[in-house]
Amino acid sequence: MSEPVPFEAFDKIPRLRRGCVITEKIDGTNAQVYIPEDDGPMLIDSRNRWITPADDNYGFARWATENEAALRLLGPGRHFGEWWGAGIQRRYGVAEKRFSLFNTTRWKDGLPCNLPNVATTPVLYEGEFSDTAVADCLAGLRDVGSVAAPGFMQPEGIVVFHVASRSLYKVTLGGDGHKEARGK
Repeated sequence: MSEPVPFEAFDKIPRLRRGCVITEKIDGTNAQVYIPEDDGPMLIDSRNRWITPADDNYGFARWATENEAALRLLGPGRHFGEWWGAGIQRRYGVAEKRFSLFNTTRWKDGLPCNLPNVATTPVLYEGEFSDTAVADCLAGLRDVGSVAAPGFMQPEGIVVFHVASRSLYKVTLGGDGHKEARGK
């Protein structure tokens, strides 16, 4: 006799018309700093692997290691962000590399570490989700360019964090920053 099929509950469906945070999507490389609860070693990663200064991703591990004391002020946990700027993807017309943290809500009142070129991704809208809010944010980027790097007229697009579903969605502008928005 075969084993009984285990019961699997159907998840609640979150309501679409709930809060969201729309930020600028920065075109760089995904990065994470992991601070353990204890005094263990800080870990550094790219999107899909742990990295070290000897096996790096655009110099992020080297930079994070050099700035470990300040980064530990972020507190225990996983701190995801985008490592971008000079020599990475769109470059944004800046001479240095920057680290922009994704968790804008946590750091709404400012970051505890005082590192140059570290910030959160720019918040373009916070409120109830709507197609109009998405369209307005994209139009703003199309018209005035990047908020993260003022004067750069080829921003990548936006990221929508839907609070009720705790999900991220991206909408990109065309390759030149001025084409119609499209999902990617």
